[in-house]
Amino acid sequence: MSESYKFVEGHAHFITFAVVGWVDVFTRRAYPEFLLENLAFCRKNKGLRLYDLVIMPNHLHLIAAAANGSLGEIMRDFKTFTSKELVKRIAANPQESRKEWMLRVFREHGAANPHNKDHQFWQQSNRPIILDKPELFDQRRRYLRENPLRAGLVNDESAYMWSSANPHLEFEFDEA
Repeated sequence: MSESYKFVEGHAHFITFAVVGWVDVFTRRAYPEFLLENLAFCRKNKGLRLYDLVIMPNHLHLIAAAANGSLGEIMRDFKTFTSKELVKRIAANPQESRKEWMLRVFREHGAANPHNKDHQFWQQSNRPIILDKPELFDQRRRYLRENPLRAGLVNDESAYMWSSANPHLEFEFDEA
């Protein structure tokens, strides 16, 4: 595995979590709000330093580091908890019109992965990219913030609801 796809302690990383099958789960407000709650928990209780984020309909980009401990372990715990809980929330959501289809996709991916018992929500890789130079940090920050714009979801990056570029997003970020 390339060194660029490993967590290196003491550095910020650009991290991507994608939903299996690229299922567009994060179109309903409750699910991105749940991710934000859990990221806030990781900041408060696990030493996550979060500089930027964007929650797209089927994936999440973060620029993050660990204040103490291992960023890889924090991200592992975040993915494990959120994957199990999101599947439960989707299954229990009476407004989720696509729940049967989504749960089938998660079951099929889970069955194909020997590391899972039932469902798989997140794709296996985080593809962490070390941001050990200011220009790399700035490049990835631009990419992250422009993602909703390039996807055609908004005409102004600051208008996307689930982005650190949005001045109205109620979330506390760390200073870079």
